[in-house]
Amino acid sequence: MEDKLQQFFLENTFDFHEPHSGHLERFERKLHQKSVQKKSWKWLSIAASVLLLVGFWLGNNHQKETIDLASVSPKMAETQNYFTSTITQEIKEVEKYRSLATEKVIEQALDQLEDLEDNYKRLVADLTKNGYEKRLIHAMINNYQERLLVLETVLEQIEIIKNPKESENEKIYL
Repeated sequence: MEDKLQQFFLENTFDFHEPHSGHLERFERKLHQKSVQKKSWKWLSIAASVLLLVGFWLGNNHQKETIDLASVSPKMAETQNYFTSTITQEIKEVEKYRSLATEKVIEQALDQLEDLEDNYKRLVADLTKNGYEKRLIHAMINNYQERLLVLETVLEQIEIIKNPKESENEKIYL
């Protein structure tokens, strides 16, 4: 072990000289500068965090809450739930019959439903902006009814596509 230690000291040269004059003062000055810089970044990050939180708080408080049909009254909430659940069930029913023969009819219906959904979103925006106006509420209900009508019509068209002979027989008897 002593040989290794002696060999280490023989192979390496060490600096035993005194540092230049003023070394301690330069070191303390650099040490002080770094501590000042760290403090300034710390305060800046705290200030930015506080500013960000205040911005989020103000943004959330100044946003106007959207009003939809369910916001009008409990009966309207029940009506909206009825329509949305029925429309969802009808769409699932239509999707069951998707095939090459029915694809065009179903896609046209879904496009109509998208247009009606866009119209409904405009009605919601108007209701939020103008408050509870009866004409807007009626327009929203009519929008739901039109969606159901589109889906019922599509199901009838799908039935005709699936069973063309039965539909011809029905025409003869009507």
